[in-house]
Amino acid sequence: MPLYIAAVAMMIIADQLVKHWAFTTLQAQHTIPLIENVFHLTYIENRGAAFSMFARFDSRWIFVALAVVISIIIGVVLSKKIMQTATGRWSLVLIAAGAIGNAIDRVVRGFVVDMFDFRLINFPVFNVADIFICVGGVLFIIYFMF
Repeated sequence: MPLYIAAVAMMIIADQLVKHWAFTTLQAQHTIPLIENVFHLTYIENRGAAFSMFARFDSRWIFVALAVVISIIIGVVLSKKIMQTATGRWSLVLIAAGAIGNAIDRVVRGFVVDMFDFRLINFPVFNVADIFICVGGVLFIIYFMF
Protein backbone atom coordinates (compact mmCIF):
# COMPACT_ATOMS: atom_id res chain seq x y z
CA MET A 1 0.00 0.00 0.00
CA PRO A 2 2.80 2.53 0.72
CA LEU A 3 4.03 2.06 -2.87
CA TYR A 4 0.60 3.00 -4.22
CA ILE A 5 0.34 6.04 -1.95
CA ALA A 6 3.80 7.20 -3.06
CA ALA A 7 2.90 6.65 -6.72
CA VAL A 8 -0.34 8.63 -6.37
CA ALA A 9 1.56 11.44 -4.62
CA MET A 10 4.24 11.55 -7.34
CA MET A 11 1.60 11.59 -10.10
CA ILE A 12 -0.30 14.40 -8.39
CA ILE A 13 2.92 16.40 -8.01
CA ALA A 14 3.76 15.92 -11.71
CA ASP A 15 0.23 16.96 -12.71
CA GLN A 16 0.27 20.03 -10.47
CA LEU A 17 3.73 21.11 -11.68
CA VAL A 18 2.60 21.02 -15.31
CA LYS A 19 -0.62 22.86 -14.45
CA HIS A 20 1.34 25.45 -12.46
CA TRP A 21 3.59 26.05 -15.47
CA ALA A 22 0.53 26.40 -17.72
CA PHE A 23 -1.16 28.77 -15.27
CA THR A 24 1.89 31.00 -14.73
CA THR A 25 3.58 30.89 -18.14
CA LEU A 26 1.35 29.47 -20.86
CA GLN A 27 -1.67 31.56 -19.86
CA ALA A 28 0.03 34.76 -21.05
CA GLN A 29 0.96 33.23 -24.42
CA HIS A 30 -2.31 31.29 -24.68
CA THR A 31 -0.94 28.79 -27.21
CA ILE A 32 2.43 27.43 -28.30
CA PRO A 33 2.40 25.32 -31.47
CA LEU A 34 4.72 22.33 -31.10
CA ILE A 35 3.62 20.91 -34.46
CA GLU A 36 1.61 23.56 -36.31
CA ASN A 37 -2.08 22.60 -36.63
CA VAL A 38 -1.36 19.17 -35.14
CA PHE A 39 -0.32 19.55 -31.49
CA HIS A 40 -0.23 22.76 -29.45
CA LEU A 41 0.11 23.68 -25.82
CA THR A 42 -2.98 25.83 -25.23
CA TYR A 43 -4.11 27.31 -21.92
CA ILE A 44 -7.77 26.51 -21.17
CA GLU A 45 -9.78 26.94 -17.97
CA ASN A 46 -12.17 23.98 -17.80
CA ARG A 47 -15.06 24.70 -15.45
CA GLY A 48 -16.93 21.48 -16.20
CA ALA A 49 -16.14 17.79 -16.12
CA ALA A 50 -14.26 15.77 -18.72
CA PHE A 51 -13.95 17.79 -21.92
CA SER A 52 -15.94 20.69 -20.39
CA MET A 53 -19.19 18.76 -19.93
CA PHE A 54 -21.54 20.40 -17.41
CA ALA A 55 -19.62 23.70 -17.62
CA ARG A 56 -22.84 25.73 -17.76
CA PHE A 57 -23.40 25.53 -14.01
CA ASP A 58 -21.06 25.58 -11.02
CA SER A 59 -20.44 21.87 -10.71
CA ARG A 60 -17.01 22.02 -9.08
CA TRP A 61 -18.10 20.89 -5.60
CA ILE A 62 -20.01 17.95 -7.06
CA PHE A 63 -16.85 16.82 -8.83
CA VAL A 64 -14.67 17.46 -5.77
CA ALA A 65 -17.03 15.32 -3.67
CA LEU A 66 -17.06 12.64 -6.37
CA ALA A 67 -13.24 12.60 -6.47
CA VAL A 68 -13.11 12.22 -2.67
CA VAL A 69 -15.62 9.35 -2.70
CA ILE A 70 -13.87 7.60 -5.59
CA SER A 71 -10.48 7.99 -3.88
CA ILE A 72 -11.80 6.57 -0.60
CA ILE A 73 -13.33 3.59 -2.41
CA ILE A 74 -10.07 3.02 -4.30
CA GLY A 75 -8.12 3.22 -1.03
CA VAL A 76 -10.38 0.60 0.56
CA VAL A 77 -10.15 -1.68 -2.49
CA LEU A 78 -6.35 -1.42 -2.54
CA SER A 79 -5.94 -1.91 1.21
CA LYS A 80 -8.19 -5.00 1.23
CA LYS A 81 -6.35 -6.37 -1.84
CA ILE A 82 -9.61 -6.94 -3.73
CA MET A 83 -7.99 -6.43 -7.14
CA GLN A 84 -6.19 -9.65 -8.08
CA THR A 85 -3.56 -8.37 -10.52
CA ALA A 86 -1.10 -5.52 -10.83
CA THR A 87 -3.05 -4.28 -13.87
CA GLY A 88 -6.17 -3.88 -11.77
CA ARG A 89 -4.37 -2.23 -8.88
CA TRP A 90 -2.41 0.21 -11.06
CA SER A 91 -5.57 1.12 -12.96
CA LEU A 92 -7.05 2.31 -9.67
CA VAL A 93 -3.86 4.16 -8.71
CA LEU A 94 -3.95 6.09 -11.99
CA ILE A 95 -7.66 6.91 -11.65
CA ALA A 96 -7.19 8.12 -8.06
CA ALA A 97 -4.21 10.30 -8.99
CA GLY A 98 -6.09 11.88 -11.87
CA ALA A 99 -9.25 12.46 -9.86
CA ILE A 100 -7.33 14.05 -6.98
CA GLY A 101 -5.19 16.15 -9.33
CA ASN A 102 -8.25 17.67 -10.99
CA ALA A 103 -10.03 18.06 -7.64
CA ILE A 104 -7.10 20.11 -6.33
CA ASP A 105 -7.54 22.50 -9.25
CA ARG A 106 -11.26 22.81 -8.60
CA VAL A 107 -10.70 23.64 -4.93
CA VAL A 108 -7.72 26.00 -5.40
CA ARG A 109 -8.67 27.78 -8.64
CA GLY A 110 -12.36 27.00 -9.18
CA PHE A 111 -11.53 25.37 -12.52
CA VAL A 112 -9.23 22.74 -14.02
CA VAL A 113 -6.24 23.89 -16.06
CA ASP A 114 -5.99 22.08 -19.41
CA MET A 115 -3.15 22.51 -21.89
CA PHE A 116 -2.64 19.62 -24.33
CA ASP A 117 -4.33 20.56 -27.58
CA PHE A 118 -4.37 17.79 -30.22
CA ARG A 119 -5.76 19.74 -33.19
CA LEU A 120 -5.28 17.16 -35.91
CA ILE A 121 -8.58 15.52 -35.02
CA ASN A 122 -10.11 18.49 -33.15
CA PHE A 123 -9.80 16.67 -29.83
CA PRO A 124 -10.78 18.51 -26.59
CA VAL A 125 -7.90 20.12 -24.69
CA PHE A 126 -6.77 17.94 -21.75
CA ASN A 127 -4.16 17.71 -18.98
CA VAL A 128 -1.88 15.21 -17.22
CA ALA A 129 -4.59 14.16 -14.73
CA ASP A 130 -6.95 13.43 -17.63
CA ILE A 131 -4.27 11.17 -19.13
CA PHE A 132 -3.99 9.29 -15.83
CA ILE A 133 -7.78 8.84 -15.67
CA CYS A 134 -8.05 7.64 -19.29
CA VAL A 135 -5.10 5.24 -19.08
CA GLY A 136 -6.38 3.97 -15.72
CA GLY A 137 -9.85 3.48 -17.23
CA VAL A 138 -8.44 1.48 -20.14
CA LEU A 139 -6.37 -0.68 -17.76
CA PHE A 140 -9.47 -1.18 -15.58
CA ILE A 141 -11.43 -2.43 -18.61
CA ILE A 142 -8.55 -4.73 -19.61
CA TYR A 143 -8.46 -6.08 -16.04
CA PHE A 144 -12.13 -7.03 -16.17
CA MET A 145 -11.99 -8.39 -19.72
CA PHE A 146 -9.07 -10.72 -19.06
